[in-house]
Amino acid sequence: MKQSMSLKSLVYSCCPSKIHPFFKKIEASDIGGRLAKGVFWSMAGAVISRGLMLCATVLVARMLGKTGYGELGMIQSTVGMLGVFAGFGLGLTATKYVAEFRKNDPERVGRIIGISGLFATGTGGFMALGLLVFAPWLAESINAPHLDGVLRIGALILFINALNGAQTGALSGFEAFKTIAYVNLFVGLISFPILISGAYFGGLNGAVWALAINLCLNWLFNHIALRKEARRHNVSFTFKNLSQELPLIWRFTLPATLSGIMVGPANWACRALLANEPNGYAEIGTLTAALVFQIMLLFVGSMLGAPLLSMLSNAGVNVSAKLATFNMLSSWYIGVIIAIPLLCFPELAQLVFGSEYSTRSFQVTFSLIVFCSAVMMFKEGHARVLAANSLLWWGFLSNSLWAVVLVGSSMFLVSWGSAGLAASLAIAYIVNAVILLPLYHFRNLVPKKTILSYESLLIWSVLVLLLLLNIIDISLFVRSLFLIPSLLIVTFTFRKVFRHA
Repeated sequence: MKQSMSLKSLVYSCCPSKIHPFFKKIEASDIGGRLAKGVFWSMAGAVISRGLMLCATVLVARMLGKTGYGELGMIQSTVGMLGVFAGFGLGLTATKYVAEFRKNDPERVGRIIGISGLFATGTGGFMALGLLVFAPWLAESINAPHLDGVLRIGALILFINALNGAQTGALSGFEAFKTIAYVNLFVGLISFPILISGAYFGGLNGAVWALAINLCLNWLFNHIALRKEARRHNVSFTFKNLSQELPLIWRFTLPATLSGIMVGPANWACRALLANEPNGYAEIGTLTAALVFQIMLLFVGSMLGAPLLSMLSNAGVNVSAKLATFNMLSSWYIGVIIAIPLLCFPELAQLVFGSEYSTRSFQVTFSLIVFCSAVMMFKEGHARVLAANSLLWWGFLSNSLWAVVLVGSSMFLVSWGSAGLAASLAIAYIVNAVILLPLYHFRNLVPKKTILSYESLLIWSVLVLLLLLNIIDISLFVRSLFLIPSLLIVTFTFRKVFRHA
């Protein structure tokens, strides 16, 4: 309590007195206070750990070169494709049901954590074994037979990732975001020297081994943290009577898995198409570098996502209008506010990755990826609503449509290299939104002004304009003139929508 008070006093002393009433209003609100704590502790460790990981990623990209970095990106994509099967949606399941039952039925929470861990071990082990066996065939299919040995190292990454997903999901369900922050901080501090050393001394093989070692350390810290958090909530892990929780697996986890299955294989298939094009791995290197910023952007959004999903699940049908609106606008606002300066100055990303990436292709690819990131952040709010209301089959429908459009458009645009694949991603997200948003609107799942309104149209118009300025190669000076007006327009527009909720 003393530590909490000193932290609060520090926040008040560092901020202008004019906004102190706003802080007190948040403290007086149960929803506002819980969300503020969740977001603060999600950010606390993540900012440092992800910042270090970003620096490490950039250095690894420079060490390996564009082609080597493309090979690393293809390995990560392959592991990510199989990781959907290995994880089996267990992290999302644990978050929802631990949050829902942690106060009223701790015995059931113990069974849910137990069955999540058991399934993660089984599905993760099975998929890791499959990768070990079929690594040569997968390497041939991506036009890189020399990568079969490195893919086998990825089997360890695949297995540990599945276990980590279930553990982190359970911690989020307990709203243990302070604990997650400490784990992220420790892992980030340790990961930086391991990843740099691995790439420097071992090249591509060393970089992949470093990723595996980092995940093993992450699992160890998560394991210790989850046991401590369970004791605090009087929850005992158990493998008894797990059959009682099997309906959750089929009702929630299965559609969550099927929904995710559409994403990983579709992304992998598109990269495999690009790998078989002339200079394919250099183009994948360009795309992978651009995606680094998307990963960071989505991670920032996820710091809100876990607390909001936990709160929506805990509230059940009694979700207030303010919470529903904040759920829809918060991640989207973060995505748009970060996307605007990146679209105005894509040269910053080129400067970070070095002269090898200072090409027109990288600028267009990067701009399309940033735009896609804003769309993905917009969809985060919808995804949380579907998860909180156990409507995961809707998510499966959405991702199926997205995957069909992505693969179909990629077959026509992949000859344009990384920019063509980035354009396919943009097309897939736009088509998905245009077809499915009216369904959310008519079913009253989310506040209407957050999806179909003049305000939302204005925000999208600003993003599309900035994207077009990069595609038609408008000068840096002209693009810089749009920065301040764009930020002001979207900020006041978001504020207007939220105030009228």
